[in-house]
Amino acid sequence: MVYGSMDHRAGSVSVVTLRKMRGEGEPIACLTAYDASFARLVDAAGTDLVLVGDTLGMVVQGHASTVPVTMDDMVYHTRLVARGIERALLVADMPFLSYTTPEVALRNAGRLMQEAGARMVKLEGTGDQAAIVAALSGNGIPVCAHLGLRPQAVEKIGGFRLQGRKPDEAKQILADARELERAGADIILLECVPRELAAQIHEAVAVPVIGIGAGAEVDGQILVLYDILGITTGRKPRFAKNYMDAAGSVQAAIEAYVREVKNRAYPQAEHGFD
Repeated sequence: MVYGSMDHRAGSVSVVTLRKMRGEGEPIACLTAYDASFARLVDAAGTDLVLVGDTLGMVVQGHASTVPVTMDDMVYHTRLVARGIERALLVADMPFLSYTTPEVALRNAGRLMQEAGARMVKLEGTGDQAAIVAALSGNGIPVCAHLGLRPQAVEKIGGFRLQGRKPDEAKQILADARELERAGADIILLECVPRELAAQIHEAVAVPVIGIGAGAEVDGQILVLYDILGITTGRKPRFAKNYMDAAGSVQAAIEAYVREVKNRAYPQAEHGFD
């Protein structure tokens, strides 16, 4: 087990740091990373939270969705990213079917933290996952709860599409956010929901709320690294912004993204949904 990568270095971001940032109104800048080299660049740019997302299944492995990603994949890539992180809070995705019960979730989250060096895990879910979140939180594992568009459930929800536009859907997502916070979630991540719903959820919970395609009325933003560097192939998400064209270098592009999140220049209305 790689305990060395879990050392809390002076000045490193923690759950407490993120809560303080929310309280003081300081935007939280988040990005994905999948290997040590990019992790160093992302961390050096001042990113507050680095997510080893199961998006690696699509942008690294070439799959059509995140469903094929395994626990071994996530442990491997999280371990790589941990070697490049000095300051940011390292979060790792729980992949498809890795948290079907509290017992399964504890075992797999334990691997991500003990073997790979993650300091928080992220799971996609609804209020139905409250018992799982409670089990993780009760055993000292910080949790990010992912609501809205849930890529692991893409076959169930009918594709990569906006969630929460219908009143009953919005009401349910809001209720899910409250329930998962009560269960012990430390962060709520909202993907592809109307900006009005995101604002309502932000008002309803006390934990930091991170958005991706969820408007500006939240505590922070996250994008896929490959999207901001303009190297994602195929159709680009509406919320993505290519920083590479104007920046001229990878490091400058990442720094530009972090700067725009911090000064609230990103996202604009064009990056969200009504």
